[in-house]
Amino acid sequence: MPFFDTHAHLDNEQLAPQITELVEKAEAADVVGMTAIGTTVQSSQACVKLSNQFENVFAAVGIHPNNCAEASENDWQQILNLVDENENVVAIGETGLDRYWDDCPIEVQKKWFSHHIELSFESQRPLVVHMRDCEADILEVLSDHLRENQVIGIMHSFAGSWQTAKQCLEWGMYISFAGMVTFKKSTDLREIAGKIPADRLLIETDSPYLSPHPFRHVRPNHPAMVQHTAQCVADARGVSVEHLGELTTNNARKVFRLS
Repeated sequence: MPFFDTHAHLDNEQLAPQITELVEKAEAADVVGMTAIGTTVQSSQACVKLSNQFENVFAAVGIHPNNCAEASENDWQQILNLVDENENVVAIGETGLDRYWDDCPIEVQKKWFSHHIELSFESQRPLVVHMRDCEADILEVLSDHLRENQVIGIMHSFAGSWQTAKQCLEWGMYISFAGMVTFKKSTDLREIAGKIPADRLLIETDSPYLSPHPFRHVRPNHPAMVQHTAQCVADARGVSVEHLGELTTNNARKVFRLS
């Protein structure tokens, strides 16, 4: 039963010191692929390094909305270089918008989000979109950049409304669920997970964050734990976890253009 963790911060200081052990643990749990997600230039470089070190690790490069205030044009050039020079870079991001944390003015975030969207189109790599307390803003910026009514990307660790999910699906996007969907209070989110079209569904850990039930007390979260999110989403959809794992792994390979 294969699983693909589409979003893991493997370069994070909570995971990096034990990364070989955690990759081996993930492989033992049938995790056949992991996407290491960059949040700054340095983080993106580390993710590319990990993708070159481990056969089943791939990289996404970008500047997280909460890190945009410190980003420079030189930083962006380095992101462009990473995309141009590394075939293991399979996605652009983590990008998006965040109104929960007051780390960067929203207009600055929108400027950098737009840079990432255009790079996604130019490089033919999917976006990895962060959305927190800003559904209307996200839809507005994506709408402004639509090409042929399609944005290829992933709404990561989705926690928005069904209306937002439907709009993103109409634009060609994938919806990914992390450990939050397993939390007792997340009834509405599980209902949404049950309605996502089978060919647009993904799972992730967002490790080292959001450890899934029944291991919410375990820190840090890590890619092997994606199986628990898979089980929860499978239950919400009334299918076996084996089916869910195969389905979401195939979807991950499709969106990341992996053989």
